[in-house]
Amino acid sequence: MIAVTGAGAGLGRVLVERLALREDLGALVGVDLVPGRVDGVVWRSADVRDPLLPTRLAGVTALVHLATSYDLEEPSRSRGGLNVDGTANVLAAAAALGLARVVLCTSAAVYGVRPDNQVPLPDAAPLTTDAEAGSLLAEHLEVERLAAEARARGVPVTVLRPAEVVGLPPGYDGLLLRQLQGPRLLAVTGFEPQWQLCHVEDLVAAIELALRAPVGSYGVGCEGALPQSRVEQAAGKRRLELPAAVAMSTAERLQRLGMTTSSPRELDHLQGSLVLASDGLRRRGWEPLWSNEKALQDHLARRRGGDGRAAAYGAAGATVALLGTAALVRQARRRRRR
Repeated sequence: MIAVTGAGAGLGRVLVERLALREDLGALVGVDLVPGRVDGVVWRSADVRDPLLPTRLAGVTALVHLATSYDLEEPSRSRGGLNVDGTANVLAAAAALGLARVVLCTSAAVYGVRPDNQVPLPDAAPLTTDAEAGSLLAEHLEVERLAAEARARGVPVTVLRPAEVVGLPPGYDGLLLRQLQGPRLLAVTGFEPQWQLCHVEDLVAAIELALRAPVGSYGVGCEGALPQSRVEQAAGKRRLELPAAVAMSTAERLQRLGMTTSSPRELDHLQGSLVLASDGLRRRGWEPLWSNEKALQDHLARRRGGDGRAAAYGAAGATVALLGTAALVRQARRRRRR
């Protein structure tokens, strides 16, 4: 019996709808605070942070834990409570029940964006140790640590690390995709940012494989990456290019002045690469069906079509704040020339 937490919405909902179509899985359990309606799914109402969670998972043999938040707009305290405390409780329940497999999802960002990253980056590459307290990255690194500890205790935990996920509501949009809400795309002089995406359909296929593949940690992403110039063309955006020192110092100054709560670390992708090889999954027969270009087109079509809160999330990140400041500087210079 397979259970999926967070099955009522988002990635969890997409997964249970796909698993419900299979005839070889036996019983399928959806776990969420608000049960959904999917034919073939038995629903159990539960909070993954509840100490009594093992009683709600009675009879389950494998678990996909997706009751997590990727929402950068959510306060870090509540998001971290769900992501970290919830995952710790799920792993404790899995140990108590002796589950045959637990699958978790974090993010490709756990590897860190560095100028010297191998391209593409293998699954076995070391994780970053540089994350700001309260950030989503810090939460994902803590989940990775919890997973490693659980494995050491004998819990068979598999972790998937997807690139920027497309095909889901805006609450899943990462730092790259959120930049598309700004008037321009930022770049630093002398470096071409690379965009790698992961379509939700490919991620769900990877989760299915992870339920039967050897225990481990696997990157998940489209083949290769798109240079930002191609992204700009597809999105109809122009580029704003700044020297690296100017971009970083201005972003730091904006944060100190309280003009944005976002970290200058959001600009790391402008000076480094993070392109996954997804080599572990590929060795086991997984191949992405979506290219980066098609995934980007799908994302743009969904947001232009009013998918969720497309224009509502705070484009007040470091990149957008920096773009706005640069625009004001240009306007001031024009006025002085007159």
